[in-house]
Amino acid sequence: MNLSSSQASGLRSRRTRAAAVGVTICLGATLAACGSSDSGSSSSGSGKVGVSLILKTLSNPYFVSMEKDAKTQAAKDKVSLTVAAGTSDGDTQTQITAIDNAVSRGDKGILITTNGDAVNTALKRAKQAGLFVIALDTAPNPANVADITYATDNEQAGKLDGQYAAAALNGKPAVIAMLDLFNNQVVSVDIDRDHGFLEGMGIDPGSKTENGKEAKTGKYTGGTGGTYTIACHQPTQGAIDGGRTAMENCLSANPNINVVYAINEPAGEGAYNALKAANKEKSVAIYAIDGSCSGLKNVTSGEFAADAVQYPGKMAALGVSSIAKLARGGSKPSVTNGKSFYDTGTALVAAKAIGGLTIQSPSQAASACWGS
Repeated sequence: MNLSSSQASGLRSRRTRAAAVGVTICLGATLAACGSSDSGSSSSGSGKVGVSLILKTLSNPYFVSMEKDAKTQAAKDKVSLTVAAGTSDGDTQTQITAIDNAVSRGDKGILITTNGDAVNTALKRAKQAGLFVIALDTAPNPANVADITYATDNEQAGKLDGQYAAAALNGKPAVIAMLDLFNNQVVSVDIDRDHGFLEGMGIDPGSKTENGKEAKTGKYTGGTGGTYTIACHQPTQGAIDGGRTAMENCLSANPNINVVYAINEPAGEGAYNALKAANKEKSVAIYAIDGSCSGLKNVTSGEFAADAVQYPGKMAALGVSSIAKLARGGSKPSVTNGKSFYDTGTALVAAKAIGGLTIQSPSQAASACWGS
């Protein structure tokens, strides 16, 4: 979740992943020689529909969950699934090779979390060859490079956090730290989540295309309403170290911060570490977005006040199913009404209910969390 597609995975914590048995995993230099264990596509005579899942990387639990659920769905739908991934975030050449291989195999469709705009030409070739292209998590730039995008509504995710934050304040003044992704470039997930949080608080973001344009003081209208001060907007690069540095800078600017918006869980973890070092962790509420299993544990422990969750595995499973149905004569999938993409949903996880808001407890959300 959005980031320019080469940067979306900066929102996720990382760990290594071994290749799974039964599905072809293509990485780096081995990719060009890689083929499906079921001979690729429905044209092989196996009766299976060939689908390629092309991920940013398999060192990231967010994308590993996509691979896992895609494999499960492929078995149900009699799909021959080939999985490829970049050797690192931003590795577009490996993804381009995987796209070309999907065309050569006669696959019916591609599911992709792109590593950058450099893959666009290859995706256009695939579409011209008759493959149906579904972008996962992040729309390509431009969005019509893919036939459809399956993703989280990042603005809504931020809004859920903001609504909870406003209700939890119960009219108290809010001194807010905004821990964004970047401060030197504009990417959609950064804007959507930041603006969604402010909107949930009942604060006008002041711009549709940039962060940091809201009035720095004023009144928030969410919950029972109250006054607010924006203490800072700081970049985190979606990382723990970045979150800690950003939080330290914010505390230097205003030691009275009591609300922290974090672009993702790693940034929120870094913020918590800085607050704990300053003996302020008990007086500040951190609001994160991701929904990993470790993030839900942070809600349970009180490290996070709330976490807006995403469902990466659902995106991939729906993609596999959609291409299988289309290849067998079904209709093309359509976007969610009123949106430019198919919304795979989000929900708010918190340890306690506040202000009549709909929440899930960490234990309720655990069945759909990702990572470890």
